[in-house]
Amino acid sequence: MTIISELARWAIPFILFFVPLYGYFHKVPVYETFVEGAENGFKTAVKIIPFLIGMLVSIKVFVDSGALDLLINLLRPLFLAMDWNPDLLGIIPLAVMRPLSGSGALGVATELIHQYGPDSFIGRLASTLQGSTDTTFFVLAVYFGSVGIKKHRYALKVGLLADAVGLIASIWIVSRVFG
Repeated sequence: MTIISELARWAIPFILFFVPLYGYFHKVPVYETFVEGAENGFKTAVKIIPFLIGMLVSIKVFVDSGALDLLINLLRPLFLAMDWNPDLLGIIPLAVMRPLSGSGALGVATELIHQYGPDSFIGRLASTLQGSTDTTFFVLAVYFGSVGIKKHRYALKVGLLADAVGLIASIWIVSRVFG
């Protein structure tokens, strides 16, 4: 085994042992602090449930209504007219789903990898895109909603811009690295 493998194997047990021990020696009421944190975490979880349900229902309606397929079919003539690789249309479901839901995007990425193969252009692009973008609408709906932020106009613009840059960068990187 390599040193990195051994360190990785022992990292979490070390942290789980070290943090309470450190708190104890610094006169922190470790158990009481843990219980207080767990209570606050539960309150936050209850607070975000309506936002989470709204987001998940919206995603399901978007996909099941056929709007995603309609978007792909609308983009196909544009790709052909611009002389772009029409295989890139395979990544559109992931590019649309990624800003909405991390678990939904992971499901789409898994489907793409099963359909095209892990070493295909689309498979590599799906993997790269998963790590290059964030769940913008999920963050806005759940996290901003849980702390009461109502004005998120600029965050939405910047988040979607970052998602677009992540998509473009993913396509460029995968094209350059894997041809």
